[in-house]
Amino acid sequence: MKETLEKIHKSALEDIEKIQSTADIEEIRNTYLSRKSELNNIKKNLKDLSNEDKRIVGSLSNQITKDIEEKLNEKYQTFYQKELNEKLEKERIDITLPGSYTPFGKVHPLTQTIEEITEIFQGMGFSVVHNENSPEVETEYFNFDMLNTPKDHPARDMQDTFYTQVAKNVVLRSQTSGAQIHEMLTNKPPIRVISPGRVYRKESVSARKNNLFHQIEGLIVDKDITFADLKGVMNEFLRLYFGASRPTRFRSSFFPFTEPSAEVDVQCIMCEGKGCRTCSGTGWLEILGCGMVDPNVLNNVGVDPEVYTGFAFGMGVERLAMLKWGIDDIRLFFNNDVRFLKQF
Repeated sequence: MKETLEKIHKSALEDIEKIQSTADIEEIRNTYLSRKSELNNIKKNLKDLSNEDKRIVGSLSNQITKDIEEKLNEKYQTFYQKELNEKLEKERIDITLPGSYTPFGKVHPLTQTIEEITEIFQGMGFSVVHNENSPEVETEYFNFDMLNTPKDHPARDMQDTFYTQVAKNVVLRSQTSGAQIHEMLTNKPPIRVISPGRVYRKESVSARKNNLFHQIEGLIVDKDITFADLKGVMNEFLRLYFGASRPTRFRSSFFPFTEPSAEVDVQCIMCEGKGCRTCSGTGWLEILGCGMVDPNVLNNVGVDPEVYTGFAFGMGVERLAMLKWGIDDIRLFFNNDVRFLKQF
């Protein structure tokens, strides 16, 4: 029994000398000191020995156990400290070095423009129409018929409007003006709302046009609303968006759903009104259409035009953003070029 213990002790010391890491220490500890180890079995069988052998074997096994534990602890302290130092050195941070830059995502310039315009109109008492009153997939009834657009109007042609295969007379809306119909059918006057959203038209994609773009529709319906109210709201919006120093003008125009109608121009930002390629030499750029709500439209939604009047306006978000920031190509908004987007 004594020889067996000395053999176990010698083997343990040899294995301890070969230790290369803290993981090796745990492996040796399990081999020689665990409950299932040979050394522990000898201790459990001491009861079968004579009293003299119990004293000798018990004392020797305890000494061996203690010696193995002490040497393992020494090794553990050595390798633990070594591994800790290596880890700390690897994770060491030089606080004198400049910090690494982590880029953050930014709001898309079109979203920025929509938010800015929305904030301006909310400041004038407008509410924002929710999606259920402004669907992108629309019927001809709401996109054209209820807006007083004749059956033979060119805008209804398939070369101008996207007709879907979902059902007959279902289109991708070509304007946000349908939102005013939904709103007047849902709520009775007084109404003061704006409706931002995407619209679709069969356009040849170029620097000035895209077949997907964004509009913001506005509508006021109440008693005693006049064209002077329309001009006041539009001029205030343009003052807040472009600045008070930017001249504007109203031009007579035609839209099926407004009468009288007007287009609003702003002095060309590129040439300051002197005339250039961007404004076709006129010194002015069209930015939105507007007008008094046609009585036929009010009748279509059950609003008495003898009691209520109102005005509507629609503006292209891309055009407003291009004018404000001097952007000469609408396609830049949709190309996801980080070099362009990070400027905003």
